[in-house]
Amino acid sequence: MSLQTTVSMAKPDSRSVRATVPEGIAVFLEIKAGDKLEWKMEIVNGERVAVVRKVK
Repeated sequence: MSLQTTVSMAKPDSRSVRATVPEGIAVFLEIKAGDKLEWKMEIVNGERVAVVRKVK
């Protein structure tokens, strides 16, 4: 499954950005508001990849 979202600024005076987790991915990962996510950054075949998982 593949879904796309648009990234927006988190705050006007910050370098952080924000994206919404699509409903299909939230259901697949069984995440809800307040859950914690772990973000792992890797380089796979020369491409930057982020792996996200729900922290138990």
